[in-house]
Amino acid sequence: MIVIIDYGMGNLRSVLKAFTRLGIKAMISSDIEEIKSAKKLVLPGVGHFRNGMNNLVKMNILDILGYKILVEKTPILGICLGMQLFSKFSDEGNVKGLGWIDSRVIRLEIDDNNKWKIPHMGWNSISKINKSQIITGKIENSSFYFVHSYHVVCQNKTDIISTTNYNIDFTSIIEKDNIYGVQFHPEKSYAPGLQIIKNFSLI
Repeated sequence: MIVIIDYGMGNLRSVLKAFTRLGIKAMISSDIEEIKSAKKLVLPGVGHFRNGMNNLVKMNILDILGYKILVEKTPILGICLGMQLFSKFSDEGNVKGLGWIDSRVIRLEIDDNNKWKIPHMGWNSISKINKSQIITGKIENSSFYFVHSYHVVCQNKTDIISTTNYNIDFTSIIEKDNIYGVQFHPEKSYAPGLQIIKNFSLI
């Protein structure tokens, strides 16, 4: 079973609906035992980084997550804020993250406020720079739906699968061992997004 982790940061139903459309069994849960028995995990999220980390702590999800990902090597897909939480630290709230990826979350840099708006909201393409298990040839040149004000800066370039340009080039997909993350919302990105979800489910 794929478990979509409910830690109070929204957008859960849309993610579940995407799995359902693909005929893939998934469930939303914050139950420790259900998370513990999951074959794969999804960490979605919309909102503030500090709130996300605080919720994981308050709901006692932090320890089981660490065990599942770092010890059992359970595949996990982070979506938007979920991907950012994989980082060591975020400038949004000046707080430590999960620390699974050697990266820092910083605010998007904008040179022209008339041309570039924060949050970055809308459709953008990705530029693949490394091999990936979740990005196939059919969707490498597709566009995906973004809503974010911060982005992940990776120290190890091998963790970066793709970048996207919005005034600057920022990391839009990461992948390290059993850890996968997308800055955009695949559940809102039509066929290309559904393909990413399907690819993750087949890992």
